[in-house]
Amino acid sequence: MDNIGSLLVDAASLMITGMSVVFIFLTILVFLVRLMSKLVPEEVPEPITTTNPNNNVQPSSSTVSPRVVAAISAAVHQYRASAAK
Repeated sequence: MDNIGSLLVDAASLMITGMSVVFIFLTILVFLVRLMSKLVPEEVPEPITTTNPNNNVQPSSSTVSPRVVAAISAAVHQYRASAAK
């Protein structure tokens, strides 16, 4: 029975040692990451420049052409009419 008590003490000391090592490692890791974030400059992506070979083309706008709306409406109406049959 005395042997079980010494095994529990050894297990507890091993557990505390392992937890301490992990805690110290993670603490050092956090400080190193903070240090690197201060030393290494942040990467700024270069702006994308596009050359447009056709200067006549207008940039696309967020509005939809009335002709496109009419075509979509006609297609939906035709689909619903054929699905109802």
